Amino acid sequence: MTGAIPALRPRRRSLLAALCLGVASALISAPALARGPDGIADVAEKVIDAVVNISTTQTVEAKNGGSEGRRAIPQLPPGSPFEEFFDDFFKNRRGGKGGGLQPHKTNSLGSGFIVDTAGVVVTNNHVIADSDEIHVILNDGTKVKAEIVGVDKKTDLAVLKFKPPHPLTAVKFGDSDKLRLGEWVIAIGNPFSLGGTVTAGIVSARNRDINNGPYDSYIQTDAAINRGNSGGPLFNLDGEVVGVNTLIISPSGGSIGIGFAVPSKTVAGIVDQLRQFGELRRGWLGVRIQQVTDEIADSLNIKPARGALVAGVEDKGPAKSAGIEPGDVVIVFDGKDIKEPRDLSRIVADTAVGKTVNVVLIRKGKEETRKVTLARLEDNDKATPVSVKTRSEDDDKPVTQKTLGLDLAALSKDLRARYKIKDSVKGVVVTDVEADSDAAGKQLSAGDVIVEVAQEAVSSASDIRKRVDQLKKDGEKSVLLKVSNGAGEVRSVRLILK
Repeated sequence: MTGAIPALRPRRRSLLAALCLGVASALISAPALARGPDGIADVAEKVIDAVVNISTTQTVEAKNGGSEGRRAIPQLPPGSPFEEFFDDFFKNRRGGKGGGLQPHKTNSLGSGFIVDTAGVVVTNNHVIADSDEIHVILNDGTKVKAEIVGVDKKTDLAVLKFKPPHPLTAVKFGDSDKLRLGEWVIAIGNPFSLGGTVTAGIVSARNRDINNGPYDSYIQTDAAINRGNSGGPLFNLDGEVVGVNTLIISPSGGSIGIGFAVPSKTVAGIVDQLRQFGELRRGWLGVRIQQVTDEIADSLNIKPARGALVAGVEDKGPAKSAGIEPGDVVIVFDGKDIKEPRDLSRIVADTAVGKTVNVVLIRKGKEETRKVTLARLEDNDKATPVSVKTRSEDDDKPVTQKTLGLDLAALSKDLRARYKIKDSVKGVVVTDVEADSDAAGKQLSAGDVIVEVAQEAVSSASDIRKRVDQLKKDGEKSVLLKVSNGAGEVRSVRLILK
């Protein structure tokens, strides 16, 4: 019996050795996997020559005088390559008579990528906005002057053209709709003006709406994206462009792993139109829409809450001709389900002008189908002038009352002018909203006008206070408001009574 024991010991040693090797392998493989798949280096080598730096020159005009000098500061998108320069230039380099600024030429760098070997480049609009000169710097250092083919401010995209100095490498668009959460992606750009830089990460989320524009549907990634990466490509592991890196969320200005890219499905269509027409020709339905909340869905007998509620119809728009009315809820457009208002906005914009489509809507609890021929959306993108303050902020400050997390004031001539409220709009104007209130969560904002409270018209802040106090005494838990914007477009909002 005892003689068998020594015979078992070699087996135990072998088993222990195998276990140790297994642990060692796990320890070794974990860091290796953390670096990502092996294919990243191959993809980077394949596409790096198609990624370019965008160099721009801009003349900053300035006026003398402290207050006028301050008004000269341009408003730039977060993460813009111009942002850091302007912060430094305007805040720290004041000079000249009266503390004003002298005209000054500035340079900045962003990123882009070649989509056609004829010299066609895609980048962000904010990279080249208001530039006097634009140059494309190829991966080998060659610098070539470029011109603008077209821009789209709503999606922050631009197309440039330059004369190729030698044969170029171009990249193709992939299908961003096929991206999966957790899929590896590669960002290449010009962070902090260091030159071509490769970073990798995963797709953190899709269809992100961050209230940056009317057609938000961003890809979110944790691949490092920093200042100067704007306009650079986001690649899948097949070397296809699945997005254009556009902005980041960061308290410091550096990457914290929250970056956003315009999906290639959106980019490809816009690039085609800009190349063909030099402008965007988006479809237009001619409706004003709002969210279908649970409360509204219950009142309209829509389960589950979905679609886009038609809050208004343009008199000369396609929807009017098709018989679509305020109060209708659009649930399907051209065969595509509408889960929320932004779905309808994006799908309509992407639909060809002049195309006739079926629109399925719910009216008074019943489904109906309407045929609509889309018109063209007029592009109203205009540079927003910096407001000029001619009087002290305390001058003619309105008398306000607080309720429901809102600062409320009677409509006056000055308030109508300040918030651009039409004379036909009657009610009580909102002058401020508490950040953590239910009203803020329901997207009420300064300039909105409370028209009715619990189906009763109001004309003063005290009217609203009295009505709210009575509802609380009656044991009501919430109140339904009818709210108008300055143009007279009305929506319904239900707020919790505390």
